Amino acid sequence: MTSDAALWQPLLHDSEIVLRAPTQVWSGSDGSMGGAPIDGVFHGDVRHIRSAELTCDESPIEWIGSTRQGASRMVFSGLLRGIDDAMPDPRVRLTRERVVEAGAMRERLVLRNGRDVPVEATLRVRVRPEFASLHAVKAGDVAPAAFEMSVAEGSAVVSAGAQRFALTAGDGAVRLGEGVVDVEWRVRASAGGEAEASWSVALADDALVVRAPERSAPWDASALAASWLGTEPRLARWLRTALDDLDALRLALPDHPEDDFYAAGAPWFFTLFGRDSIWTARLLLPIDVGVAASTLRVLARLQGTEDHPASAQEPGKILHELRATSLEIPGEQVVLPPRYYGSVDATPLWICLLADAWRAGMPEDEVRALLPTLRRALSWLTEHGDSDGDGFIDYLDRSGRGLANQGWKDSGDSIQQREGALARGPIALCEVQGYAYEAALAGADILDHFSDGAEPTAHLRDWAAALRARFARAYWIETPEGRYPAVALDRDKRPVDTLTSNIGHLLGTGILDPEDERHVASLLLGDTMASGFGIRTMSTGASGYWPLSYHGGSVWTHDTAIAAHGMLRAGLHDEARTVTEGMLAAAAAFDYRIPELHSGDPLSETLAPAPYPAACRPQAWSAAAAVVALSVLSGG
Repeated sequence: MTSDAALWQPLLHDSEIVLRAPTQVWSGSDGSMGGAPIDGVFHGDVRHIRSAELTCDESPIEWIGSTRQGASRMVFSGLLRGIDDAMPDPRVRLTRERVVEAGAMRERLVLRNGRDVPVEATLRVRVRPEFASLHAVKAGDVAPAAFEMSVAEGSAVVSAGAQRFALTAGDGAVRLGEGVVDVEWRVRASAGGEAEASWSVALADDALVVRAPERSAPWDASALAASWLGTEPRLARWLRTALDDLDALRLALPDHPEDDFYAAGAPWFFTLFGRDSIWTARLLLPIDVGVAASTLRVLARLQGTEDHPASAQEPGKILHELRATSLEIPGEQVVLPPRYYGSVDATPLWICLLADAWRAGMPEDEVRALLPTLRRALSWLTEHGDSDGDGFIDYLDRSGRGLANQGWKDSGDSIQQREGALARGPIALCEVQGYAYEAALAGADILDHFSDGAEPTAHLRDWAAALRARFARAYWIETPEGRYPAVALDRDKRPVDTLTSNIGHLLGTGILDPEDERHVASLLLGDTMASGFGIRTMSTGASGYWPLSYHGGSVWTHDTAIAAHGMLRAGLHDEARTVTEGMLAAAAAFDYRIPELHSGDPLSETLAPAPYPAACRPQAWSAAAAVVALSVLSGG
């Protein structure tokens, strides 16, 4: 029987990743692969290789450091004192360079000899195949799949149904063992010289639903970063790292490789996520309109066409998540089909992205081609988004096996009253009403423009005006923490009164009056919400607050960036700069690769927030926050 400890989700905070979507390689900080539950070589949603152990017959390898050289390359440095001389300075070194490409991993092993005599070593790599699903790895309940192995001179092929990899080792000797592939090299480095060995794996999966994109990233990360080195070096370093990570997170669908989008994050969300991919593209609009256009097209092709409760699909609705197989979340009775539409906000956000991209220079013929998708999305908004007829966009899992919460805070306990009681659905989130208001007006603007005013849009403007008026009456509440919009209305139309970061998403949407926008911004900058490293997801004054709660007190940098983005649009430039300072402090604390989320511990008590140990890293919208910081510090 599997122990409870074995069913824990793997921790990620002290592991290293080298990636190029849809391939990722996780290891220890010394490059060793196999010691931690997350370790291995993943391609798509399958871990092909569980471990790759590097040893030297003549000496232990003592790893002393590593250097991340972009998202897709890392070099680990070690010593071989067993073949060194007796002097204190180490003169025999071994480096392990790891490079990941889409569908491949390569390692180059270099023996460097600083002695005045030659040295010889026998290097070995033992590769253990696995072919376990990513979902099983996340659940901590991994069972290796049955696989077949074959060997030829200098190479081996390992396969398990639709998945396989081919290992090549140049002049190394390749042998098969009991469930392993062994590679051996005998190397000799002359006095003052070096010797090297290399091996690689090419990974394939016939069931893969994503692939690497055709186009290259259009930005020059080095140039953008260099322009800030003398002014704000933290921003320079963050931009360099974030844009490199975003480049490595780009994906496409197999039938349209020309249209790229951003995978949500590594390791668990290495695929298309409607909300995440939209927000990432939206935050990146100042430097790349093209990925916004392609993201819109990708999601348009997958737009809902029928009413299907099991997948939460409805006509006009935008996809939430795309997988090769169903996703089962152990212990939560959640089973999501490969195409899952359980997102209440992806549809209005798609419309908002289309409008922003159009205004940012998306070619008009490309916008025109998406008008049928826009009309269907607007119909969903006005005809299907309100499940109970109260005039607000809401969600309710009709299948009993989907996500209970379907906004960006989608954990089971994310929507709760100040005293801790969980809200029951249908739930109408405050920020979704802001998205919907903005989307209805933006959609009307687009249709007016492309029809020269011939297409009726007054109903959309009337609908938006009525929503704005209802919101002002129903959402504003007064608690001991002050006056603010409730995070949501529950099934009984009762305001869920916790002060949360959700209200930051209302800024710039137009659903609030300017004075109320200033008031909301001031609450977000107050001590209970601002940690000094970003905006907390929940106020410290709520009973459910905990600094390492996933959505109940932690800080998500993208969430903070959306508030800063809204402050800019609302003309609150000073407030946006204050928020950006917190993001820069977080970036520095995490060596400029900010994870999915981190603790809400205050700057007054710590020089760096504690990592949320299971947080994805890198995460697309966390990386995109660097571009928001760029916009704020550039003057908006």
